[in-house]
Amino acid sequence: MKKKFFAGIALAAAFAFAGCGASFNGADGEWGGSMAPGDSWMESEFGTTSDSKPDSPESGGNYQYDSIVETNFHTAAEENSIYFSLDRNTANYSQVRSQLNMGNSVAADSVRIEELINYFSYDYPAPQEGEVMAATAYLTDCPWEPSHKLVTVGVKTEEKVLTAERNNYVFLIDVSGSMGARVRGLEGISCLDLVKTGVEKLVRGLGDNDAVAIATYAGQAGQLLEPTMATEAGKQTILRAVEGLTAYGSTNGSGGLEVAYDLAERHFSENGNNRVILLSDGDFNVGLQSSDKLLEFIQEKAKTGVYLSVLGVGMGNMRDDFMQTLALNGNGNYAYIDTPTEAEKVMGEELNGMLVAVAKDAKAGVTFSEETVEKYRLIGYDMKIMSEDDFNNEQKDAGEIGSNLCVTALFEVELKEDVAEEALLGNVEIRFKNTDAEETAGSATAEIRNILSQNEDALFISCVAEFGLLLRNSAHKGNASYDAVLSRLADLPAYLARDVYKTEFKTLVEKAKGIVELKIKN
Repeated sequence: MKKKFFAGIALAAAFAFAGCGASFNGADGEWGGSMAPGDSWMESEFGTTSDSKPDSPESGGNYQYDSIVETNFHTAAEENSIYFSLDRNTANYSQVRSQLNMGNSVAADSVRIEELINYFSYDYPAPQEGEVMAATAYLTDCPWEPSHKLVTVGVKTEEKVLTAERNNYVFLIDVSGSMGARVRGLEGISCLDLVKTGVEKLVRGLGDNDAVAIATYAGQAGQLLEPTMATEAGKQTILRAVEGLTAYGSTNGSGGLEVAYDLAERHFSENGNNRVILLSDGDFNVGLQSSDKLLEFIQEKAKTGVYLSVLGVGMGNMRDDFMQTLALNGNGNYAYIDTPTEAEKVMGEELNGMLVAVAKDAKAGVTFSEETVEKYRLIGYDMKIMSEDDFNNEQKDAGEIGSNLCVTALFEVELKEDVAEEALLGNVEIRFKNTDAEETAGSATAEIRNILSQNEDALFISCVAEFGLLLRNSAHKGNASYDAVLSRLADLPAYLARDVYKTEFKTLVEKAKGIVELKIKN
């Protein structure tokens, strides 16, 4: 776990693109001369980061990720509070799905359980009018450890639509050679094809007051499309520019980021949404020294009011570790596109949640009662733990949460003996800054009571968590099994039927079980 990544945790969305060394004139729709090079402080330092790991050999790829050290149990009498940055990154669920759909085992150390849980939408109570978010807590049985309970903390944000005269978006598209690779498991579809599908969904969802510029990077970086308003005619211009991209060359990602941020800052919209949307497989080919410089660059840019969204695509050279670094240190969100359906979900159904932030520097503090709770453990968010001082520091960067989204935190707890029904088990406090010009402070709270719930969302979340513990081969998995997960899902037929993504989850559990059984047989 890298403590330096705790600062500036961002919701980001990163995507991958293929492109050619030509410029596109948005005014007349014609291709012009070569792009101006984007000289960078990282150009001469290529390599790979030293502390990332490739995926399991059977995957056939070069999927690299940061190691995760799971949070252990804390005794409430000794340490009854825990603090962490709160966000809604969902990339890991799509990455897990991609590996299972290819018939591969999932690399245990790559699984981030909070992202598996946060992939789904839940029916949490919405905030009251005028409030940014609401928090609710549910207590349920712990399926893999019968003597324990689960505490589900559910957060729901307000639905917000931007009304600024002009929103300022810069697409930064990776057009290096790796983006031309075919996506495993999808016949005849390349990373670039997925990107084009996703960008079309995104552009179709923009309004007349949204301006889009495009920068690309491969061996060189430069501006591809000048800011173009997303009117019906403008959308055609934007999509023609994207459709003409092809993959070639090496990867100068740092130069691309410099060009994109320069574009965003030069066309900055006061009181509007200013955002760089990076589309890449994350194969930046940067050395450790340059990674540190890039980290500083992203952290500084996060202070300027320009948000960063990161969308990843392609498992062949997927640098999840690098994408996580960008996501944890910019202001934005991180998702991963592995199928055309996922492109529709992220860039279509959840577009407003990705583009419109309602809370920044969001962080959670949960304090358990020493009188009623023996011990507790936060499941997930292992890379996002922060100190009490950081929780109380209003200047400390933390997570971004978008419009009309659900965010979940899950705890496994052991209660003391003979705890009275409805007794107080703990308190939840969510702190954040509003995204208004004054960045006024906001908060949401909830009590955790000893009232056993049969809330279907909480029951489903316990299935996802158990699935994640099994994939991780967690030391805390207790009696967890794929059969137990499938049995409980079978008890929720109507609930699953209302959501195609939750229905799909059941098939992923079946695939994971089949892969394990096949390995045992062989």
